[in-house]
Amino acid sequence: MYAVVETGGKQYKVAVDQKFSVELLPEAEAGSTVNLPCLMFSDDKQTLIGADAAKVSVKAKVLESGRGKKLNIFTYKAKKNVRKRQGHRQPYTCLQITGITVGK
Repeated sequence: MYAVVETGGKQYKVAVDQKFSVELLPEAEAGSTVNLPCLMFSDDKQTLIGADAAKVSVKAKVLESGRGKKLNIFTYKAKKNVRKRQGHRQPYTCLQITGITVGK
């Protein structure tokens, strides 16, 4: 059984007890539970898409929030003595899927 959920403008294929990182969810604190919108659901008996999949409830527990690995960006223009160094750390929220339930 799996579901396709959308958060942070990205889609993720998830199953129960799976851990994964998504874009930062600012309202979510560690230990809280969030509901993710479902785009598709599939198991051995049925496959639901679109409006039928909207009835599926995907619950996830927030494990932690943090910042990812640092990316170093270095740009330069050859023979012009122009150099620019920049860094970036993307914030993320780590989730664990606790349940996928199909509602009527």
